[in-house]
Amino acid sequence: MQSTVLILGARGRFGLATARAFRDAGWRVLGQVRRGAAVPADPHIKWLAADLQNTQALALAAQGATVVVHALNPAYTHKAWRAQVAPMMDAAIALARALNATLMLPGNVYNFGTAMPSVLREDTPQAAQTVKGQIRIALEAQLQRCGVRGVVIRAGDFFGSGRGTWFDQVIVKDIQRGKFSYPGQRDVATAWAYLPDLARTFVAVAQRRAQLGVFESFHFKGHSVTGQQWLDALEPVARAQGWVKAEEHVRFSRLPWPLMRIGALLLPTWAALSEMRYLWDTPHTLANDKLTALIGAEPHTPLSLAVPAALSDLGLMAAPVQGEHRFAKAA
Repeated sequence: MQSTVLILGARGRFGLATARAFRDAGWRVLGQVRRGAAVPADPHIKWLAADLQNTQALALAAQGATVVVHALNPAYTHKAWRAQVAPMMDAAIALARALNATLMLPGNVYNFGTAMPSVLREDTPQAAQTVKGQIRIALEAQLQRCGVRGVVIRAGDFFGSGRGTWFDQVIVKDIQRGKFSYPGQRDVATAWAYLPDLARTFVAVAQRRAQLGVFESFHFKGHSVTGQQWLDALEPVARAQGWVKAEEHVRFSRLPWPLMRIGALLLPTWAALSEMRYLWDTPHTLANDKLTALIGAEPHTPLSLAVPAALSDLGLMAAPVQGEHRFAKAA
């Protein structure tokens, strides 16, 4: 019998990527969106335009769903996170309970704080000093104690499948002008998740949920990439696209953090971004031993294929790059 998944916030970047991954795996996909939201035409996704807080009506519309994916995300400001994160989780928990479904949540590395070790495991102590890190710890604790079957899959920064992260808003913002802007040092490796790979991982874990305890957390390794490695991956694409000449290099520049700290006094989003600067100065990667013990090899698209695909998703590519068309088949 075909399994059914309900994606909360299915029109968002992570939500849509996950909806498509479940669709491609043969699941029946229900996508919750805000009333009036524009949705892509897809005969294999049933869109539910419903108020998240009306859990009774939404649960009725989603009857048969055995997995609920929490893909909801507030605006990046501290005010929005304080006001919206817990109520969103309350609604997701209520839906999972009403459907007797497993609730899956994407986690991030905010939980670990400035003293985090270079290799992050599921049992690494969580001691965040930042507002968002403390909210994320509370969010996962809320899921762990609620009594529904819950799964957290933790990953690094997203790239691919659209807009809304450091990759598109900073790093490749001016790549068509031959400029690469980076928030950290050239030689510090940080954790990244190519979103189609992470979405496929959610499917793989969901398919094995019967093997899990009431609450489980997993780490998705993804890519561990330095600023120089990003530059090395982007430069061949920039030359092939004519953004720089064959004999030229993409220009490297650092994000102006001092200016951002000043702007943070007036701009709430800049204040929230500045709080997370330590992540760019602290080398870290996620150990995926527990995940691979459950699902086998982690879905993994090589950086040389993921980068041009991510740029294509942003509408930046004027000409195909050799190998670009193969990214979706990479494992």
